[in-house]
Amino acid sequence: MEYVHAAILLHKAGKPIDEKNLTKVLTAAGINADPIRVKALVASLAEVDIEEAIKSPPAFMTAAPAPAAAPTPAPEEKPAEAKKKKEEEEKEKEEAAIEGLGALFG
Repeated sequence: MEYVHAAILLHKAGKPIDEKNLTKVLTAAGINADPIRVKALVASLAEVDIEEAIKSPPAFMTAAPAPAAAPTPAPEEKPAEAKKKKEEEEKEKEEAAIEGLGALFG
């Protein structure tokens, strides 16, 4: 992600997004730039209109789910209910185990 941020920073500064400038920005930020990743990013951004990409919503945002109609229960209730249910299941397992032992000893 830092590579993309560096490219956006270069774009906003009006500098060309090339391997040399991208490596300089990453190094200045204290990041050991991987030359292969730098080269791949520069190549992938070569035909991208960055201004247009910044303005358009991300692909995962275009199909946002509709808001829920009914309110959801408070988060505090869920753990308590889950804990009770788990305790009941454990108790049932223990009772079944005791019954099974009783059958062994007659």
